[in-house]
Amino acid sequence: MRLVKLLANLGYGSRKEMQAAIRNGWVTDKDGNPIKADSKLPHEDILFDDEPLDPPEGSVILLNKPLGYTCSMKDRGRLVFDLLPDRYRVRKPALSFVGRLDKDTTGLLLFTDDGKLLHQIISPKADAAKIYEVELDRPMTGGEADQFASGEMMLENETKPLKPAELEVLSETTARLTLHEGRYHQVRRMFAATGNHVTKLHRAQLGGLTLDGVEEGTWKLLSQDDIDKIFG
Repeated sequence: MRLVKLLANLGYGSRKEMQAAIRNGWVTDKDGNPIKADSKLPHEDILFDDEPLDPPEGSVILLNKPLGYTCSMKDRGRLVFDLLPDRYRVRKPALSFVGRLDKDTTGLLLFTDDGKLLHQIISPKADAAKIYEVELDRPMTGGEADQFASGEMMLENETKPLKPAELEVLSETTARLTLHEGRYHQVRRMFAATGNHVTKLHRAQLGGLTLDGVEEGTWKLLSQDDIDKIFG
């Protein structure tokens, strides 16, 4: 891909603006030497305004989502894209959420512009376990674990039973819940079906991928080893 198109696709500006940036010497190699529009350096060897280029097409980004941020590019209020560089909103191909978290849920959220990988992760065949930490309004009754694990639990207005899920009770009002599917507001609806209400919800893990080393409100680019952990 030509350098001007690459920079524009990464959201740094229009093609006209990128042509000007190259002429002005803002695009350099690792040693600070200005490069030309027809240069064919590896992506990782190009700097824009003395900073490494953003991740290339086909990347996966992990965000530790704070409370109160919405998974949207258009809604009002605080959006998860506010936690990424502004240019990430206009990248081509666009970054998509790999399974959303609602405004009142915190934790592990992935973005990618790799459509094939996105569908691979969210596919029921992938069986990438999603582990949630849950706080409840009232003490559990003691029958929730068996109910969730039965494979027979039905949610309101649905006709297909849930896949078996594993509940680890930590205290009367806290637990870890492992799901093997991703239905709309599933954790909240499961506990609502038992007569309880989720007051705090945090996605801590996806497959073998965790938030270790990623502080709340920050993000990191995943390596291939990190991505492999999702399916491990």
